[in-house]
Amino acid sequence: MNKIITRNILLSVLLILLLFLVILAKGRTAFGKGESSFAVEQQNAITRIEFSEGEKKLVLEKQAEGWTVNGKHEARKSGISFMLRILAEIQIKSPLAPELFRSEIRQNNIAPVKVRIFENNRLLRSFLVYQTETNKYGNVMKRSESSKPFIVYVPGFEGDIGSAFTLNELFWQPFTVFRLLPSEISAVKLENITDPASAFSITNKCNIYTLSDMNGSLSGWDTAQVRRYLSYFAWIPFESWAADLPDPEKKKIESGPPVFRITVTRADGVETLLTLWERTIDSSVTKDSDRLWAKTGERDDLFIIRYFDIDPLLKKKSYFFAQ
Repeated sequence: MNKIITRNILLSVLLILLLFLVILAKGRTAFGKGESSFAVEQQNAITRIEFSEGEKKLVLEKQAEGWTVNGKHEARKSGISFMLRILAEIQIKSPLAPELFRSEIRQNNIAPVKVRIFENNRLLRSFLVYQTETNKYGNVMKRSESSKPFIVYVPGFEGDIGSAFTLNELFWQPFTVFRLLPSEISAVKLENITDPASAFSITNKCNIYTLSDMNGSLSGWDTAQVRRYLSYFAWIPFESWAADLPDPEKKKIESGPPVFRITVTRADGVETLLTLWERTIDSSVTKDSDRLWAKTGERDDLFIIRYFDIDPLLKKKSYFFAQ
């Protein structure tokens, strides 16, 4: 009888140990969960994402009206959606050997971007992002300074996810050049550099419009066409920032002759000058028939805009007269 009880006790202990090992195995990864777990399981729980690099810091925060950038700008919806996808789906591609980390990261003085993800005030996850061009995924990540380094990726996405961890405010704001109602516009001036005679300007004073060219005020134009033209400023987007363009190339573009200049003065007196340059494809002499280089005085960098998006504004003086 005692032997049976002893055997049952041993079997019970063995079963408990086996169950413990199964549970432990499920909670582990090949590289150690504490060092290799980057994804946030509950994507919808994320309410704040913080990026910091030295003294610089950028905060993306979910408010009642939507996500914001540093608490003062509207966040670009597509940018937030992509970041949430990264945080939910990020996986390890391969570990990075310590000697490679030293030669590719340490010796090149690549400072990490520290990422912290919160649900309200509760820290969900934190890790370090080292942005490098030595692999096609463009990023190396660690859970902490003393953790193992890994090359990470998002399954199904072949681009560089590391570049999304940027502290550039402009990257996170909507890719929008103009978002103005006609009542918010007091003047518009369009300069066509290749066809100066087609240039025009519009002034709006209490919904009383004036159309002019280089010689002065014009008559016989269609008021409805002027109103329609001003309505196009309600939403003019651009495609992307020219962040990967080398500085010498940017300076070359900006010092060259533009094809159009559009000056918009708001009702509150704020003025925006949009300058457009022709674009070539792959640094060749082939003209890009779909896109232009662009820059506004209030922006810090060049961006790319499609003709499809800017074309409603690129009218000639004749547009305002009855056909």
